[in-house]
Amino acid sequence: MQITRGMRLKQAKEHVAQKLGVSLMDLSDPVVMLDVRKERGLGSFTEAGEILYIDDPVGLEAKFHIAELLGIPINSVERFKAMTGGRG
Repeated sequence: MQITRGMRLKQAKEHVAQKLGVSLMDLSDPVVMLDVRKERGLGSFTEAGEILYIDDPVGLEAKFHIAELLGIPINSVERFKAMTGGRG
């Protein structure tokens, strides 16, 4: 958000928090954000003992969801779309 939209850090955090429907404090709470990321299909960082399910988004799929949710271009997503004729 800072680079793509020219926002200052505080503005960027507020924008992302609003898009995710969480408070600024929740952005730095790993437990809350794990739930938010799973609910929104944004992927997650796995830790020891955490279970990944077959339907959990990983890699490029998670990036697609992030780009769509935040309305920002992500290079790997844009390159994939260009290579597949815009599908994806």
